[in-house]
Amino acid sequence: MLKASFKKYTLNLTEERGTSRGWLQTKDSWFIKVWNVSNPKVIGIGECSYLPNLNPENLDTYEDKVAEVCNRINDNEHWLSEGLTEFPSIHFGLEVALLDLEKNGSKILFDSPFSLSQNPTPINGLIWMGTFENMMQQVDEKIAAGFRCIKLKIGAIDFDKELHILKSIREKSKTIEIRVDANGAFSPSEALEKLTQLAEFNLHSIEQPIKQGFPATMNQLCKESPLPIALDEELIGKYTREAKSETLDAINPPYIILKPSLIGGIKGSKEWIELAEEREIKWWITSALESNIGLNAISQFVATTGNTMFQGLGTGKLYTNNISSPLSVESDEIFYKQDLNWDLSGL
Repeated sequence: MLKASFKKYTLNLTEERGTSRGWLQTKDSWFIKVWNVSNPKVIGIGECSYLPNLNPENLDTYEDKVAEVCNRINDNEHWLSEGLTEFPSIHFGLEVALLDLEKNGSKILFDSPFSLSQNPTPINGLIWMGTFENMMQQVDEKIAAGFRCIKLKIGAIDFDKELHILKSIREKSKTIEIRVDANGAFSPSEALEKLTQLAEFNLHSIEQPIKQGFPATMNQLCKESPLPIALDEELIGKYTREAKSETLDAINPPYIILKPSLIGGIKGSKEWIELAEEREIKWWITSALESNIGLNAISQFVATTGNTMFQGLGTGKLYTNNISSPLSVESDEIFYKQDLNWDLSGL
């Protein structure tokens, strides 16, 4: 018989960060612990991560649902099949906790060269929203650190200044991969013109140029844009295989971006990957500002897929009180170093 408990944990950012959903100084997660009553010292831990105005769940009822899951932990087959369909981040947290328990609480969730400290995963360097000067400083820091791929959030400051930043990056390096993320900032009427201007800098792709929910318009943009488009927020709230298939068929994007906490965890990610690859749509995976508990699960999962693109997994140093772990970022790669230890004392 299984038992479970949970704990709310507030992560404190090292500095205020600008996102498409406003400025963040803290972020809340709920950690689920699961154990077998016959062996209570072996505990599996998963993270339910919540980002305001991005997670599809209702924050007012969020903790109640986490508590219900823990109180009915032996119904886990129900929870993971259909009971948490509309609670993707809680699904992810429970899924990881049970997987960790199955692996004797080792945090080695998936066997791969990555989890054996052998093959690191390449990651992009994220440029947060900020003032022009601040964003330029971030760019210089990422290039100096050795990042071969930079992701720039745009749509927060004057567009001409954002173009200037991109021009500066391209002048510094002809080979660095540049991705931009508009988070739906462009109106449909201006999107194509702005995409044409952005394409002058030989960018890899742009995430979500217009708001989600307008598949016909997005499809037309994907056809006409000189810059490849990646779907991000567009995937949120698509709970069934049919809805996912319809989204991909209606828009036919070059890329999709997977955030397990927002699309139903490992299970949801696998389904999106299968459907995308059937349609020859490429994909990569990113964290949604989870602590190292969630980041570890995502990093280990993607290492099993054979995907060699730059992943969005460089968020481990965002917090002053993150969970100490074997995850380590060096230059533009994330490693799992088995000679480093987990510190779960705060959970």
